[in-house]
Amino acid sequence: MNTKELLTQSLKQALRDRDERRKRTVRLALAAIKNAEIDSRTDLDEPAILAILQKELKSRRETIEGAERARREDLITEALAEIKILEEFMPSPLTEEEIKVLAQEVINKIGATSPRDMGKVMQTIMPQLAGRADGKEVSQIVHQLLST
Repeated sequence: MNTKELLTQSLKQALRDRDERRKRTVRLALAAIKNAEIDSRTDLDEPAILAILQKELKSRRETIEGAERARREDLITEALAEIKILEEFMPSPLTEEEIKVLAQEVINKIGATSPRDMGKVMQTIMPQLAGRADGKEVSQIVHQLLST
């Protein structure tokens, strides 16, 4: 069962359980997926769906940052609960070591030798890591590997 089907099943269960927060969070995720499908005029594949969920998670984390500056505990609590719900649909994240191993394989495969080749490496590695690693973390690791 793919992630979109899991989200749909979760929405149905949330409706049955009258779980308002889960229902709202899953509906927003499904709406984001549907909008992307309308924009692309095709059904999205699994990596694209995971990328959308990753964006949703990033949005919630940014909400937390803003709420912390505004000292709004209610918004922080709500965003953390939504993050917890969305993370249920994400694949298990890769460890730093797993990212390093994969990055080194890509670097060797494309023959990258300096930080100038970082764009090529990132372009190759990111589709493989869709939803399993933060782009910022991957970028730091690739930069570190290319600098040595």
